[in-house]
Amino acid sequence: MKIAEDKWRHFWVGIPMGSIVQIVAHYISPGDMVAASILALLAVVGISYGFELFSKVTGKGHHDVMDALASILGGIVGMGLTIAILLAAF
Repeated sequence: MKIAEDKWRHFWVGIPMGSIVQIVAHYISPGDMVAASILALLAVVGISYGFELFSKVTGKGHHDVMDALASILGGIVGMGLTIAILLAAF
């Protein structure tokens, strides 16, 4: 099964998004990595699906739930990489 090119773009954009959101969540909840990760995951899901919902409501672009899923998966990878770096640093 071949994955469409635009899905890969959403995946690659999700990685830095997840990383940035994880760093921000770490500073919001510095002592609790689990709470920070849950907060970051909620933000990644909200941003990813919110962007697709915005496309649907405004008619700019096209609404595709699989794009949101690709962004969420990329965001989870970015979060995981950032968590690994944060745990190694501290």
